[in-house]
Amino acid sequence: MKKQQSIEILTRQRGAGKALNGLSVSGPEFTKWHRDTEIAIERIFGPQSRNLADFRDVNYSLGFFTTSTPDSEFTIAYQNGLRNAAAVLSSMIDEIQEYGPDEDGPEEEPDKLSLIERLCLRFHAAARQLQQRHGQRTTLTIEDEYDVQDLLHSILRLHFDDIRAEEWTPSYAGGSSRVDFLLKKESIVVEVKKTRASMKAKDLGEQLIVDRARYEVHPDCKTLVCFVYDPEGRVGNPVGIERDLENHGGKLKVRVIVAPKA
Repeated sequence: MKKQQSIEILTRQRGAGKALNGLSVSGPEFTKWHRDTEIAIERIFGPQSRNLADFRDVNYSLGFFTTSTPDSEFTIAYQNGLRNAAAVLSSMIDEIQEYGPDEDGPEEEPDKLSLIERLCLRFHAAARQLQQRHGQRTTLTIEDEYDVQDLLHSILRLHFDDIRAEEWTPSYAGGSSRVDFLLKKESIVVEVKKTRASMKAKDLGEQLIVDRARYEVHPDCKTLVCFVYDPEGRVGNPVGIERDLENHGGKLKVRVIVAPKA
């Protein structure tokens, strides 16, 4: 990403954070801002950067409280968190200005995880386009997870050479599970799910928690991407599910992508 573009994005997110001062930490505006900022930092500095860790370490709530803690203390903690986040973003902007590559320098190869995320987010557009065939010719209709796998496999082939389907994880809790796609060179596993009428948000969350635990012991998996295709908008709070399932204490990096979002 170009130096000036990176500065503009971080400056925008810093300003958006300051505008949250009168809102709640549990509100959708804060959730969206926080996730958007995380994605921006990851795209600019990389998924393993200190910059991303520094931003994630910012606290917006009290570390200790009781039932008698006044609401004003929570408000102060939230406001302090927003100020600290702004300071961290300002430091990143200064870092880019001081040490960032020249505008005319070669552009780096796109981060593979970010590329996969973009492909998943645009998957629905590709699926819809397939329905617009010349002369009403036969096409692929996305009805279940196997259809999603087939189309996503074809899309991934445009960007990755070594895609291994139907790899199997080591035994977990007396069973084993098929890995949809293993990108061995990148150490990334892409798991595909499709929502349906009988699958509730709770069921989806429980499935992904089990999958995450299984893939933590897979020898070739350092990052797990869970792509949940939701064309009917059955997941009521996709951003909440993504955040809840991505935040865990294990070593495995997890990215959950629910798309399209209503």
